Amino acid sequence: MSQTPAPQRVQTDSPWEESIGFARAVAAGDRVLVAGTMPLVRGVLHGEGDPYEQTLVAFGNALEALKSFGLGAESVVRTRMYLTHARDVDAVGRAHKELFEGVRPAATLVVVSGFVDSRVLVEVEVEAFRGEPA
Repeated sequence: MSQTPAPQRVQTDSPWEESIGFARAVAAGDRVLVAGTMPLVRGVLHGEGDPYEQTLVAFGNALEALKSFGLGAESVVRTRMYLTHARDVDAVGRAHKELFEGVRPAATLVVVSGFVDSRVLVEVEVEAFRGEPA
C-alpha cells in the first residue's frame, strides 16, 4: 500500500499569513487550494478604487502561488470572487473572463460587507487540479 504524501504549503509575504496562521496555497493529493488573495504586492495595494485592476492583481497573486507547484491558469477548476459592491460585478467579471475564458472554471461571485483593509474591493480564491486528465 502506498503512503499518501503530506500536504505541501507555500507561504508569501502577506502579513496575515503569519498573524492568522495560514498558508497562501496548499497542495493535497491532486488539488491545490489557494487561500483568499487580495490585490497586494509586497504589502502595497494595487488598483485602489478600481475593481477591475484589483481583480487582475489578486488573481495574478493567486496564479503566482500555483506556479510553485508547476501549475498555471489552465489547471484552475474553480474560482471564488468576493467583492464589496454589487456595482463592481461587471468589472470583476470582465477581468475574470480575460484570465479564464479559455479554461472556464466553476466560479462563484458573492458580495460581502468588507475586508480587513477597507480599500480592498475584491478578494479571490482559486482551486487547481494537478492530476492526470481522465
